[in-house]
Amino acid sequence: METIAPNTTRIDVEFQGKRNYIAACLLEGEGGPALIDPGPSSSLGQLRSKLAARGLSVADLGTILLTHIHLDHAGATGTLVRENPRLRVFVHQRGAPHLIDPTRLLESATRLYGADMERLWSEVLPVPADNLRILNGGEREKIAGRNLEVAYTPGHASHHVSYLDTATGIAFVGDTAGIRIANQPCVLPVTPPPDIRLEQWSTSLEQIRAWRPDRLFVTHFGPATGVSDHLAEFQDRLQRWSQVVRESLKTDDDDAERARRFAQQVATELKTRMPEDEAAQYARGMSPELCWYGLARYWRKRAES
Repeated sequence: METIAPNTTRIDVEFQGKRNYIAACLLEGEGGPALIDPGPSSSLGQLRSKLAARGLSVADLGTILLTHIHLDHAGATGTLVRENPRLRVFVHQRGAPHLIDPTRLLESATRLYGADMERLWSEVLPVPADNLRILNGGEREKIAGRNLEVAYTPGHASHHVSYLDTATGIAFVGDTAGIRIANQPCVLPVTPPPDIRLEQWSTSLEQIRAWRPDRLFVTHFGPATGVSDHLAEFQDRLQRWSQVVRESLKTDDDDAERARRFAQQVATELKTRMPEDEAAQYARGMSPELCWYGLARYWRKRAES
């Protein structure tokens, strides 16, 4: 755990026994503690242990704030609500139906992860509608003794929101600003199927810039400084990757080979920027083959329309 601001603690849920992969954030203050993006049920043992180190349990939590409903961010939500039925769960309106009934969410994830679903994510339980607090973007919420501004930030996912803590200047941006592990000077997009929308993503980044945050908090992984440079590098790489994928669709290769070649290019680029073990950690975090499929789906849908 790391205290990143007063009453603001980064929690590494140590997904699949790996450090620096999924970061939840604990906000403490008046009205009860809140947790941003609790992670999957498969990591609940670590989450409970680290809450206990702060003198807390799941029963003490008052609020869960979700940036979006992908399983690495929100998979444990239903299990936590079963354990603590008082929990309020803030989620964008597009994500809410899939928390109430996760059938389609699980079908979509199964297409990506197949037989690894149980090992990766464990149980994904529905969240009762009465526990949900629906967001559209533009709200101002008083949570854990602080004022949070909410922005609708699609691009990575159609149900993505971000939160600005106006007191600390930290913007909790989920996957909208990519992956940057432990504040290293490298920022990568995360572009899995099915919701990649590049035009919306550009608008979302402008909304985050307009907040003028002092720091970002990215789920993969933790607080990130140098916000202007971070967002510029992210946007540049997202544009370059999208064009690489677009050009790959013109080749005679099948999709598996196109995705493999893209992953190989990403790995080569990373190895010029950092030691091999750190490059491997980034690759695990953003799954380059899945990133190819997400961008390819975007371009194909563009062509259809």
